[in-house]
Amino acid sequence: MTGLSEAELNAMIEEATVDCNDEEEAITGFATLVEENLEVPSETTVLGVKVTVTGVTPASHGLMADCARGRHRQAIHVPAVPEPPKGAKWIAAYRRWAR
Repeated sequence: MTGLSEAELNAMIEEATVDCNDEEEAITGFATLVEENLEVPSETTVLGVKVTVTGVTPASHGLMADCARGRHRQAIHVPAVPEPPKGAKWIAAYRRWAR
């Protein structure tokens, strides 16, 4: 967990969405900040399988983590991916906003 307070998370959400007119723009705002702060590639485990997160992509249904395992690629909704060590605070803010 990131250990961020509710006020800190709310401030980050405000930063990511400050000039956004709709949900799609907000997702893009989060994608930009996560991408700038996320350590990639980074390894994590999704459903018991080790994968490498190679980046993030905004989609109409939310922020997606671009995951790879060998030659296989899969986009996974960011809230389903365990938090990486670097960039976790922006993922936590996105998770809070996306609820």
